[in-house]
This record gives sequence, structure tokens and C-alpha cells, in this order.
Amino acid sequence: MPNGIMQDEQVRALAQAMLLLSDEDEALRFFEDIFTIHELQAVAQRLAVARLLRRKVTYQEIAEKTGASTATISRVNRCLSYGAGGYQSILSKADRDELGDEGQEDKR
Repeated sequence: MPNGIMQDEQVRALAQAMLLLSDEDEALRFFEDIFTIHELQAVAQRLAVARLLRRKVTYQEIAEKTGASTATISRVNRCLSYGAGGYQSILSKADRDELGDEGQEDKR
């Protein structure tokens, strides 16, 4: 179990709620209700930045593609290198899913 400073009862309850989401549509509806548009865009932007950093895209290209500031890019990069492993875990799973989807298409 991670022991980061953001682990309190309310954050754990949010994590548990997210695990109950059954599909993308349900997740999007939940996000629309729980986040402001700015919060949702900021979180989505950070994930996009992390994905590009893992692909070794330069800060300048990432800023151009995502609109993220270099401060945000640097923060995400620190999390990728020294964080709790959350970005690494979800991006690895997303990569496996993408490869699985491509493999399914090849079999058709």
C-alpha cells in the first residue's frame, strides 16, 4: 500500500469510487460531475505530458502539443522519475491495452 502524503480517508474513498466505474462513458459522466472543467483539463493534460515524456519527446514539442507550461512538464517529469510510480503503472497498462487492441485487429 502506498504511503504518500495524499493518502487520507477522502482520497482513498475517491480511489475506491473510481475503481467502481464500469466503462468510459460512466467515467466521463463521473468526471463531469466531480471535476471542474479546469481541473479535468489539467489532469488530462498531465497524463498527456507523461505519455509524451515516456516517448522522449522534447519539452518544447510537449509544450506545443499539449499547451502545458515547462513548469508542468518538469513537475510531471519529476513524478515519472521520483514519484510513487502511478504514471508508470497506468501508462504501462495503457500501452499493453493498445498493443492488445492492435493484436485483435490483426486477427480479424
